[in-house]
Amino acid sequence: MNAPIQRTDAEWRNELTSEQYRILREAGTERPFTGVYTDHEEPGVYRCAGCAAELFASENKYHSGCGWPAFDDVAKTDRVILRKDRSIGMVRTEVLCAGCGGHLGHLFHDGPRETTGLRYCMNSAALEFEKEEK
Repeated sequence: MNAPIQRTDAEWRNELTSEQYRILREAGTERPFTGVYTDHEEPGVYRCAGCAAELFASENKYHSGCGWPAFDDVAKTDRVILRKDRSIGMVRTEVLCAGCGGHLGHLFHDGPRETTGLRYCMNSAALEFEKEEK
């Protein structure tokens, strides 16, 4: 994948925490119910921790009970890339940041039926929150 923002492995390691690097650059997953944004409810915007691209709005966040921050839609469709992930012996849809190619989490089709029916199940470490200005 050729994302617009390209950095060397050393540059990514220098810019990200070890947990952010493990998730964003190595497609890791944080343990359920441990992420800072799992139960976060402030109004604002969730950005990619790797490149600050706006990914999700707080009004699309909901409590799915899955153990990770869940959103029913993205801020703009061109901000993420979806691809098949067969890494654990099953087919899932991986969600990547279109800006830097960082692994964000996975997309499932078991979200709220009254909205999109989607559950963007994201890793907190892949996100940074920007509080809404009042």
